[in-house]
Amino acid sequence: MATDTKILQKKINKEYKTGNVKSAIELCQIGLQEDPTNAELHLRLGDLYLAWHLDIYNSAQYIDEAITEYQRAMETYIDSAEIYYKIGRAHFYKGDLDKAVNYLDMAISKDNKFAKAYYLLAETYTKKAHFLEASLNAKKAIKFSPFRNSCAHFLLSNLYSVSSFRSFKNKIKANFEFLLSVLTLPFDMQAIENVARTISYFKFFPILAKGFYMVHTRSVEAAIDTYIKAIEKAPGFVPLYCLLGDIYRSLGRFDDAITEYKMAIWLDSLNIEAYRHLCQAYEELGDYDSAIEIYQKLIQIMPNMPDVHSNLANILYIKGDIEGAISHFQTAVTLNPRKQWTSIINQTLGFVYQESKNDLNAAITSYQSAYLLTPEDIDIYVNLGSAFYDKEDYDNALTVYRNALELDPKNAKIHCNLGFLYWGKGDLDEAIKEYEMSIEYDPNYDIAYNNLGVIYLDDLGRVQKAIELFKKSVECNPNYALAHFNLARAITITGDKIEAAKLYQIAQDINKITNEIDPQDIIDKINGLFS
Repeated sequence: MATDTKILQKKINKEYKTGNVKSAIELCQIGLQEDPTNAELHLRLGDLYLAWHLDIYNSAQYIDEAITEYQRAMETYIDSAEIYYKIGRAHFYKGDLDKAVNYLDMAISKDNKFAKAYYLLAETYTKKAHFLEASLNAKKAIKFSPFRNSCAHFLLSNLYSVSSFRSFKNKIKANFEFLLSVLTLPFDMQAIENVARTISYFKFFPILAKGFYMVHTRSVEAAIDTYIKAIEKAPGFVPLYCLLGDIYRSLGRFDDAITEYKMAIWLDSLNIEAYRHLCQAYEELGDYDSAIEIYQKLIQIMPNMPDVHSNLANILYIKGDIEGAISHFQTAVTLNPRKQWTSIINQTLGFVYQESKNDLNAAITSYQSAYLLTPEDIDIYVNLGSAFYDKEDYDNALTVYRNALELDPKNAKIHCNLGFLYWGKGDLDEAIKEYEMSIEYDPNYDIAYNNLGVIYLDDLGRVQKAIELFKKSVECNPNYALAHFNLARAITITGDKIEAAKLYQIAQDINKITNEIDPQDIIDKINGLFS
C-alpha cells in the first residue's frame, strides 16, 4: 500500500511540475477514493487546491477546499505543527486574519522554533496593521532560520521604512535589512518564488501600457476590450479588474465599476486599493450607506489607516451622524504622522464642533491644535478668529486676526473678518476701513460689498451709497441671495416698490437653493410692500 502511495505521489508531482494542476488534483481524488483516510494524500490535495487558488490563470476559488483537506489530514496528525501552519496560511489567503493568527499560534505551540510560522504570523500582523507584533515575529523567524529567511528580512525592511520618518536610525535599519534580504535570497525558496511571481507579472506590462495609452488617447472602448480579453486569459490577475473598474468609473458606469472592484476583492480579500476604489465608486454614485459599509470593512482589515477614518467621517457627517463623524476624525488625527494633513483634519473637526455641535471650546481647541502643526496656514486664523467671535471673546478674535495680517497683510478675507468684528463691537469707522481694504485687495469680494452696504444702509442711513455697494455685490455674485435681499430693502426706501418686489422674488428663488435667509423674512418683506 505504501508503495502504491509513493507511485501515486510521483505521478502527482510530475503533473504538478509540468503545470497540470487540475490533473494532479484528479489523481489525488482518485487515490482518496481508494483510500479515504490517507492523510498524506489529503495534505497533498490541500496543497494543490491552495496552489490552484493562487494561480492567476485560474478563475475559480479553492481556498475552502484546501482548508477542508488540511483538516482531514489533521485528524490523523493531530499534533502536526506543519498542518496547523498550512491551515493558518490558507486562512491568511482567504483574508480571515484572526483565524490565521490562531492556527499559526497553534503551530508555534507545537514547535516553538517553527520559523515559517513566525514569518507568516509577522505577515498577518502586518496586514492587521499591528506593526510591533509583526516586527517581533519577523525577528523570531530570522532567529530560528537565519540564512533561509530573505522574506523576513524584506518584511522588516518595509516595517522600518514605514517608521523611518520618525528616526534616521530606522532608515539605516531598513537599508540594512533590505541588504540582508538580497544576500539570503538564494537560500529562501519562498522568497525565490515570490520574486519569480513578481517577474512573471511583467508579461502583462505591454497590455497595461496599451490600455493606458488607449485611455489617454480617448480610445476608451478599445481599452475596455483590451482589459476584458486580458482578464479572459488571466482571470486571477487582480490589477486588471481594478484598472477596468477605474475606466468604468471615469465613464460614469458605476454599476460596472462596482462589479469589477468586487471581483478584485473576491480574488484578493486583502486588496486595499480595490476597497478604496469601491468606496469612491459608491460615494460618486451617492450610495453613502454602501460606502460606509465598505469603509467599515476596510477599517476591520487595517484599523490604522488615517485617511480611511477621515473619509468615513466625511460621509457620516453628510449623513447627519455627527458623533460618529467626530469619533473617526479624532481617530484620524491620532493616527496620522503628517503635519499638513493632520492640521487640515483638525480644522475640519473644529468646523464640526463649531457648526454642528455648537461646542465652541472644543472647536477652539481643535483649531489651536492645527495652528501648532502649521502656524503658516492662514485658514486656521480665519477659523479660530471666527470661533472666538462666536464665543463673544472679541479680544482673542482680534489678536488672532492681527497675527494673521502679519503673515499676509493683503489677505482680503482677514480684513473682511476684521470688519465684521469691529462692526459687532460698534466701531463703525474701523469696520468701514477694514471692509474697504478687503475690497481693495479683492475687488470681487461679494461679502465685503454686501456687509459694507448694510453698514451704510442701517447704521449710517446713506441709501444711495448702500445701493451702489449692493449692486456691486450682486455683480460679483449673481447667486448671492442676501445681496439681492438687501438691495431690495434699500430700493424700497427710494419708493420703487415694483423693482423691490422683483429683487425680493429673485432673492427668494436663489434662497431656495442657497438657504442663506429665513424664507419667512422674504415673504414678510414682499407682503409689507403693498400692505
